[in-house]
Amino acid sequence: MDTTSRAAKIPSLHQTEINWDNLDKTKLYVVGAGMFSGVTVALYPVSVVKTRMQVASGDAMGRNALATFKNILKVDGVPGLYRGFPTVIIGAVPTRIIFLTALETTKAASLKLVEPFKLSEPVQAAFANGLAGLSASTCSQAIFVPIDVISQKLMVQGYSGNVRYKGGIDVARKVIKADGIRGLYRGFGLSVMTYAPSSAVWWASYGSSQRIIWSALGHLHNKEEAPSQLKIVGVQASGGIFAGAVTSFVTTPIDTIKTRLQVMDNENKPKAGEVVKRLIAEDGWKGLYRGLGPRFFSSSAWGTSMIVCYEYLKRLCAKVEEV
Repeated sequence: MDTTSRAAKIPSLHQTEINWDNLDKTKLYVVGAGMFSGVTVALYPVSVVKTRMQVASGDAMGRNALATFKNILKVDGVPGLYRGFPTVIIGAVPTRIIFLTALETTKAASLKLVEPFKLSEPVQAAFANGLAGLSASTCSQAIFVPIDVISQKLMVQGYSGNVRYKGGIDVARKVIKADGIRGLYRGFGLSVMTYAPSSAVWWASYGSSQRIIWSALGHLHNKEEAPSQLKIVGVQASGGIFAGAVTSFVTTPIDTIKTRLQVMDNENKPKAGEVVKRLIAEDGWKGLYRGLGPRFFSSSAWGTSMIVCYEYLKRLCAKVEEV
């Protein structure tokens, strides 16, 4: 084997980051839909617990995540942990296709944009990944917000006086009847304000932390010694946990306000400022951080699972190059 062929077969750090142009898009979308649906099944109960904590009132306000989890099981059993799940899983496929396409195309364009500035790799990664996350989240909100509104209402139906529904279609029908199509986009501005910056912070934190970790391990510029698959997964998982911690702390207050707005009955339409005042009156400033524990766990667990699966998916769907 000649040296050129041998070098091409060594999976250096840079080869673990597969560009959009080198991916089989059809395979990515098909396999990715199944893979991420599986992750959603596993982590969906955490979202239900978080939402219940954010809208809690009266005695329920004092419950922590474990107590809320036990109460859901006691009252509704295991199905209670999956309220609204069918709606979410149906909407997840088109949402993720839009998200991943915007993410990868924006990331590739952003890296080319900052290349002339000769910035350090962690800074370049933070900028490109952050801008990509912002773009991807903003583009996917048109589908995500109505799905989010419907699923949130299903998650809290019958809880703390909330209306009961027969399913996702029933929610959509009643919301449209009471408030028109715009009712399905309640909290759209806050949702964009929550998820777009959240996505930007998550991807920026992940991109930069991953390179800092690789640098500490001596692999950032070492193209001769290939990192093992176990080490690659470990670094990606560590980056996901760090990104989840940063993101959950920064965005939980906005997420709490958004959730409150989305689950309220159509006849009660307080503004965001009124929701903030009520939360502070009920529970002080810490009221804005209701559900922080589940949100941190959800963000870290989902982010870590998602990024490990996604990076594996990209390697699985990479086009085979002839050597």
